[in-house]
Amino acid sequence: MLSSVLNSERAIEVNIAIMRAFVKLRDMLQSNEELNRKFAAVIRKLATHDKYFTVVFDELKKLNEQPTRPRKQIGFKTAS
Repeated sequence: MLSSVLNSERAIEVNIAIMRAFVKLRDMLQSNEELNRKFAAVIRKLATHDKYFTVVFDELKKLNEQPTRPRKQIGFKTAS
């Protein structure tokens, strides 16, 4: 992403190389059915991992939060 923002010759070359790599990957996936299935499986697996990471991070947040304890009242009790 940074290579598309920068305006130097090197950044432009890197950006073009990245785009060519993705085009080549797309062409390979279209021409090879088995590779396409494997790539789709990896994407599905990553999607399930995202759910697990969400659960893990939610639990870590809970552990990081300070527990709220009921505060003891200070002072004398009045006889009622």
